[in-house]
Amino acid sequence: MSYGKWISRLMRRHCLSIEGWLTAFLCIFVYLLVFHRTSMKNFFQKTKIRFQIWWKGCYTSNCDKELTNEKVKASWELRKGNVGVYAIQGRRNHMEDRFNVVLDLEHTGTSIYGIFDGHGGEFAADFTEKTLFKTIMVRLLKAALAGSTEDLSALLTEEFLYVDKQLLAIEKATNEVSGTTALIAMVKDNILTVANVGDSRGVLCDCNGKAVALSIDHKPQLLKERKRIKKAGGFISFNGVWRVVGVLATSRAMGDYPLKEKNFVIAEPDVLTFDLNEVKPDFMILATDGLWDAFSNEEAVMYVKERLDEPHFGAKSLVFQAYYRGSLDNISVMIVNFKAQKIVTVRNGMSA
Repeated sequence: MSYGKWISRLMRRHCLSIEGWLTAFLCIFVYLLVFHRTSMKNFFQKTKIRFQIWWKGCYTSNCDKELTNEKVKASWELRKGNVGVYAIQGRRNHMEDRFNVVLDLEHTGTSIYGIFDGHGGEFAADFTEKTLFKTIMVRLLKAALAGSTEDLSALLTEEFLYVDKQLLAIEKATNEVSGTTALIAMVKDNILTVANVGDSRGVLCDCNGKAVALSIDHKPQLLKERKRIKKAGGFISFNGVWRVVGVLATSRAMGDYPLKEKNFVIAEPDVLTFDLNEVKPDFMILATDGLWDAFSNEEAVMYVKERLDEPHFGAKSLVFQAYYRGSLDNISVMIVNFKAQKIVTVRNGMSA
């Protein structure tokens, strides 16, 4: 047998057999795992997320029938400059979410974005959204007129506490018991400052396409929160979710007068600052927990990345995908597209 025929037979027997292909695949896999571990890890992580997005949304056609429900059809939207917002009442009996946007405040170069998730009624969310934006804008404009600069972290902390004090006074006088989360993001001189009370959440997509958390969810089971509540004489209990004294599922909030008397719940925000020149973000997501009950940070970022060319920069698609996945809450999503140009405002139903 000639050498050429022997090589040909060997190739057919081994290289074209199933065992041969499996061996080759295994060798390549081991090589990539050893020498390209980071790339392989990223590949598997993205594949897992894509599969989860597909799997959780594969029953969309059946869920469409639920959209005939008037509660679900109740929606609010905003398209303003580089911001897209979409919100639905969802499966709740009342819409308690609020949002607001101010772009380039009186040509000072400062933009303000806010998301609020009310509970126990609409009053606290409505009052906080309107009053907090107003007091922040007044402080910023006074500083601009005086030619001075404000420490934005200190400003936000002071205004959160000031507005909460006003809200509590009204609640005490009227026997109102509602409360709300408050998530405010401000951009000035390419510095992003984010203040948060409650479990609404902000997430940034950086220049590498990775999710960067902009806020901390204030959950009662967190060690820091649990210690503070215990020190104040309170407790947390579990009934499906962890709750402060068996009542509230978030350990910080605006309002909630009955829980504020002994500081079981507080309104002091956590404030984080980011240099956008370093992060070079593509977009930012601010949303109530109606979204985050159905999406992880990474899933949401990947989902929006593929839909930035939509009218609401993917906000509407993200809202309905969260609904299809079974979110039981109001769902409000705000997308700030840092790559977009100014566009005409289109809105419906909510303040902005």
